Amino acid sequence: MTSVQIERHAARPAGGSRLHRVDGLRKGSRRASESPVARTVTDVPGAEIGVGLSTPALAVVLVASFMVVLDFSIVNVALPSIRHDLGFRGDTVQWVVTAYAITFGGLLILGGRIADTLGRRELLVIGLLVFAAASLGAGMSGSASILVAARAIQGVGAAIVAPAALSLITARLAEGPRRTRALGLYGATASIGFVAGQVLGGVLVQYATWRWIFLVNVPVGIAAAIVSRRLIEADRRRSTPAHLDVAGGILVTVAVALAVFAISEGPVLGWLRPLVLGAVVVAALASAGFVAVERTHADPLVNFRLLRRRGLHTAAVLTLLLGAWNAGELVVMSVYLQQTLRDSPLAAGLVITPQGVAGFLAGIFGIRLLRRIGIRTFLLVTTTAVGVGFLVLAHLPAGGHYSPLFAAVVLVGFGTAGTIFTATVMASSGVARSDQGLVGGVVNTARQVGAAIGVAVLIAIAEGPHARAGLARVSGDRAAMLAAALAGFCATAVAWLGTRPRPRTGLPGTLPRSWPMPHRCLTLHPTLSERRSS
Repeated sequence: MTSVQIERHAARPAGGSRLHRVDGLRKGSRRASESPVARTVTDVPGAEIGVGLSTPALAVVLVASFMVVLDFSIVNVALPSIRHDLGFRGDTVQWVVTAYAITFGGLLILGGRIADTLGRRELLVIGLLVFAAASLGAGMSGSASILVAARAIQGVGAAIVAPAALSLITARLAEGPRRTRALGLYGATASIGFVAGQVLGGVLVQYATWRWIFLVNVPVGIAAAIVSRRLIEADRRRSTPAHLDVAGGILVTVAVALAVFAISEGPVLGWLRPLVLGAVVVAALASAGFVAVERTHADPLVNFRLLRRRGLHTAAVLTLLLGAWNAGELVVMSVYLQQTLRDSPLAAGLVITPQGVAGFLAGIFGIRLLRRIGIRTFLLVTTTAVGVGFLVLAHLPAGGHYSPLFAAVVLVGFGTAGTIFTATVMASSGVARSDQGLVGGVVNTARQVGAAIGVAVLIAIAEGPHARAGLARVSGDRAAMLAAALAGFCATAVAWLGTRPRPRTGLPGTLPRSWPMPHRCLTLHPTLSERRSS
């Protein structure tokens, strides 16, 4: 069988239509979620057949995801206060961000596979408790070293929570309208979380203390862990014992963590410094060793056949570019608003708020547009909106107000949220439930690595030799926005090439092997589909 398997109905509903939509976005049967194509997951060891996800449980998963995304951006606003209170020297305060990024990005793939192997609900609860405990330590820290260590542990908790939360959605909900809506909410939550971090961070720093940006996670994390145990049904036991690829897990963690370190610290320390060069070399060696181990391991951490799926690697590239423009833009715009326009941290966050609101609305209502125009056209619209929005931001003024700013951030917010949830639908489509945690790890790793690249590159452009002060400083910010626009238009090219329908062979109307999530909702006849899959 192909990797996308279409299972035969045990009993078809009487009187139901025999035409179905491959991605479940349009109803061609009495219930689209009961169509044969909606059942593209196979009854394999580790699959939670019969285990669903209720609406309250989905809300808990979204809260957990929101907390992780929020923490990524909330710290940026507080860095000046943290530097002053804890006595960080020079640029070393950046380690408050870098320590979190290294452990978070480095452990995502391993965390996703552990969730597939040992149970997603259990890993979600453990990750939330680790995250809450580390947040308490960060909020109570009395020295720079303790804060950096607590942030690294926070990254470990986030690396457990993020893939577990995403795979609970993709593994518990069959492909179809409900899963697509849930992924839309997931994208909306991520979009508004990035911007909410700027606003909430500004409020807490301005009216309380920077310590509360960490302490606020403690009651939320503990409550989410308790409620998760009550509302989310336990994972089914695997019919075969799990064998975790320890060597592969260590190698991929070292490779990604050192890559994130090199990208984050290269602009600060210098790309030719021995520490940065050594990190790049060791990351390359670890990557080569990981590939060698995975090719010979009986139960590999990463199934390379899965990574060759067109939907997954297209989604990974889109998510990497999205992480770059999203994280980089928020940091550059925050600095621009506070240092050039002299806005307060709270005012700076409020200026960017429409971007989060637009992203939230895109995640909720974008599915309706997706139904009408299909995935390919929808992706082209969202990525182009991002590029156009950043082109408008490339004309930032040196002072006063910029009237097109609202329209620009709305375009960027809509495009970012629409791209992330559509890319997630593409990545998880047609993948067995037992591999959904790995898919979540790959998607989140791509976004985290992209965020590290985006922050490093856009800040380097904004603070380049041509950007010293006054108008020159604004020219650097404008150049950074142009670089973000380039990332958006590169995503448009990736969407154009990665979703092109390929020639199909075999019986007419069958699902193409190379592209499980077509650019438009195609029609299948159950009998032909079953004949194809047998």
